[in-house]
Amino acid sequence: MTITGNFIKSAVAAGSIALMSIGGAQTAAAEELDTLRENGVIRIAMTGAYPPFNFVSESNEVVGFDPAVGSEIAKRMGLEVEIVTTAWDGIIGGLLANKYDAIVGSMSITEERKQVVDFVGPYYSTMRAIFTMSGSEVTSVSQLGDVTIGVTLGETHEQWAREQGYSVKTYKGLPELLLELENGRVEAIIGDSIAVILAAKASERDIAQIQDLVTESVGAGIAIRKGNPELHSAMQEALEAMQADGTYLTIAQKWVGGDIR
Repeated sequence: MTITGNFIKSAVAAGSIALMSIGGAQTAAAEELDTLRENGVIRIAMTGAYPPFNFVSESNEVVGFDPAVGSEIAKRMGLEVEIVTTAWDGIIGGLLANKYDAIVGSMSITEERKQVVDFVGPYYSTMRAIFTMSGSEVTSVSQLGDVTIGVTLGETHEQWAREQGYSVKTYKGLPELLLELENGRVEAIIGDSIAVILAAKASERDIAQIQDLVTESVGAGIAIRKGNPELHSAMQEALEAMQADGTYLTIAQKWVGGDIR
C-alpha cells in the first residue's frame, strides 16, 4: 500500500510538532524502546481492510499476514502486541502523533516516505497492478482514459491515476474496491498485485489483470518514528531471525500461499 505525496508533506509538519512536544528526536531515540519494554506492549497499526494481509474476521479479530508478522516480531522482543485499526490516509499522521508505535500494514517503502519515518524490512515485495472483471472490453492501459477507475483513498495509486488524467473514484479499502468493480460502478481498479489477486480469489471473483502496465517491484516495510535506532535494530533483528528459522515462511504460506519476499 502507498500514500500520496500531499499527505507526506502534511505528515512532515505533524512530525515536527510531535517531536517538539516530547523534547526532540534525541529524547525519542533514548527512551522509546525502553518505554515499550517497561510497558510490555507495542501498538501496531493497519487498516483492517486489506485482505489477506490484514482484515477483520467473523469473530471480530484483526487477522492476516501483517498482524501475524507484527505479533511474531513483538513476541521475539518480549512484548505483547496491541493492534490498532485506522484509515489509511491518516496512518502516518497517527504514528507521528504517538497513537501507536509502528505501522505493520503493507506500507510500500519509498524515498518520499523515508523523509518522514524510518523503515524496518522490507518484509515482502509487490507491485502496482490494474484489474478488470474477466471478459471486460478494457484490456490495455491505452483504454483507461475512457473508463472510471477505483482506488483506495490516500494511496499513491490514487495520485498516480490522477497524474495520468484518469477518471477516479476513491474507496476505503480493497473489499469495497472489489465490490464496486463487480457491480460495474467502476470499470477497473488499481492496487498492489498480490493483495488484489489473493482477495479476489478468496471472494471467488473472476478478475483479469491488464498486462501492458510498466511498473517495478516495491518492498513493504514496517514504519516507525524517526530517531529510534535501538527500536529499529531490535525489530530488524527479530524480523531477520524469523525469516532465517522458517517462521516467516510458515506465516506466509498460511496467509498468502507462499514466500513473497
